Amino acid sequence: MAANEKISDIKSKGTVWILSVLTLIVAVVMFTLSQWWGREPGQFNILESAISQAGLTPAAIPEDENANAEHGETTAPSYEVLAAELPLGYTYTATLAHIADTLLNKSGGYITNDVAPPGVLLDNITSWEFGALVMLRDATTALRNHFARDQSQSEQDPDLAIAEPYFYYEPNSWALPATEAEYEKGVQALHKYMARLQDPSAGKKAQFYSRADNLWQYTEVVIKRLGDLSTRLSSNASSSNFAPGLTNLELEEASGKVAAKVTWFEIDNVFYEARGASWALLHILRAIKHDFHDILLDKRAMRTVDVMIRELENSLTPTLSPMVLDGSGYGLFANYSLSMANYIARANAAALDLRDIMNRG
Repeated sequence: MAANEKISDIKSKGTVWILSVLTLIVAVVMFTLSQWWGREPGQFNILESAISQAGLTPAAIPEDENANAEHGETTAPSYEVLAAELPLGYTYTATLAHIADTLLNKSGGYITNDVAPPGVLLDNITSWEFGALVMLRDATTALRNHFARDQSQSEQDPDLAIAEPYFYYEPNSWALPATEAEYEKGVQALHKYMARLQDPSAGKKAQFYSRADNLWQYTEVVIKRLGDLSTRLSSNASSSNFAPGLTNLELEEASGKVAAKVTWFEIDNVFYEARGASWALLHILRAIKHDFHDILLDKRAMRTVDVMIRELENSLTPTLSPMVLDGSGYGLFANYSLSMANYIARANAAALDLRDIMNRG
């Protein structure tokens, strides 16, 4: 009898031990996946991306354009030389396609619509995805409604009329249809527009108008997005005095109510949404700098765009803490939300200048 009880006790302990080991293995796997899937994507070279999507190679450029006058040698053309072969608007559209592709194919894929761990637990990267998605939507809408039309009465581009609505599909649908499938259709429609830009014989000739009034209209949207992010980030701060340039009383006079303090559980969400928006807008501005190069030089606005790009680059500086710190005043810990709000507010100020410059005759 005692022997049977001893055997039963050993089996019971063995079962517990096996379950404990399996639980530990699952926890390690989940933790590893969460660290990998939760990483923010890095920046990419917009010219390299556009050239790759266009299928251009060094052989597509005449050798005499790259000849070394002194030694008579030829070298591989730079991205700038290759990009000169791209039609106007191709780099901008290719950047939008690359942003969407990054959302869908980064480490872990698109995570916002995940219904199982670890994806369903990764709220930081899902906030990042939403921030980038909003900027992608705005830029695609600007392309459809402004950049690809010469006037308000002109016909809209058929492929862009297909692409834009797909990016506005709900971001958290996991089936019937899945969000990824709809966004992929939007990317395919952008590629069709790009193909017609590059080769007019591929269908109805695609158009892209890099005019000051078009850029002014898009800048208006960017100003509102950056202003919203800056205000929400300021509301994250432990002290109301952290609102850049405004006290609670001044905020109340300006808006009719005191800005609501973001709860502790939402601080990281707003911060990473701003990071995602900054990442996407940074690349869009680099594409605008390329495709609107002539008008920016003519209006003497290139430096203003450079200021916006620099501030957004600063906002994407890697964080040293695994948590979004919420320090106050001149305390021991930093305040990540305040730092991000400062960079975005400065980018917003430059966007206001850009709007004014583009609006001048």
